[in-house]
Amino acid sequence: MTQALRDKVALVAGATRGAGRGIAVELGAAGATVYVTGRSTRARRSEYDRPETIEDTADLVTEAGGRGIAVPTDHLDPAQVKTLVDRIDAEQGRLDVLVNDIWGGEKLFDWEAPVWEHDLDKGLRLLRLAVETHAITSHHALPLLLRRPGGLVVELTDGTADYNRDHYRVSFFYDLAKSSVLRMAFALGQELGPRGATAVALTPGWMRSEIMLDEFGVREDNWRDALEKVPHFAISETPRYVGRAVAALAADPDVARFNGTSLSSGGLALEYGFTDLDGSRPDAWRYLVEVQDPGRPADVTGYR
Repeated sequence: MTQALRDKVALVAGATRGAGRGIAVELGAAGATVYVTGRSTRARRSEYDRPETIEDTADLVTEAGGRGIAVPTDHLDPAQVKTLVDRIDAEQGRLDVLVNDIWGGEKLFDWEAPVWEHDLDKGLRLLRLAVETHAITSHHALPLLLRRPGGLVVELTDGTADYNRDHYRVSFFYDLAKSSVLRMAFALGQELGPRGATAVALTPGWMRSEIMLDEFGVREDNWRDALEKVPHFAISETPRYVGRAVAALAADPDVARFNGTSLSSGGLALEYGFTDLDGSRPDAWRYLVEVQDPGRPADVTGYR
């Protein structure tokens, strides 16, 4: 993948932390110019009140071998998104990869709370952040992406289409948000395919994001310490794994074969041959179906 995307321009919308940061860095490692957006900056934190910033992500992109450009953007504000896209057009004249990874919902959902007991304002806010932002960003960015053939849109979600079809995901609002993003990728595939571009939905597995590591009281260098309390965490992966999945898709001249489909980091690792940072290939969604969901003891043999 070294410099395979040297002449490409990407926008990773929602790149402050987690999957967005991992994707931005791996696109940079492949040589791309990457615009990274979010609401957490060195000057001002979002309501997450966490230390990660878009400037930090941009620096990591540049250190990886690309060019990182941080642009503070609230993707719920159409005017800000239009200004962002106009800037990319003025500075680059093209957009080759759009990654819609805006989320912001960790503090807005209750596990297994039925809709009538769930805080309504939080639930509706979650839907705005996780669904409306993606629609606004696609509306403004796709005309630029379509200017050249071969563009790629990646909709980040949680769960494959097959898995989410048969499984209740956390709560009404969470389930609706993640399923909506899956459908967005399908709909975009219908609209983009005939126009020479490709749209896919992509899910990581159990990701060791900054927030998840903090939740378990571990760091990336000692994450296995969490297995004593959460044994199935053994199947987890770094955010860079899904980043490598996006970079592989963006470099694939035949990526159109995936148009409108639902993909996973583990599945694409088998397709393209990349690994996570530790050299393994976690296949989290197969593991969930065959080991975790049936209640079997944690054993990642054959799954990473």
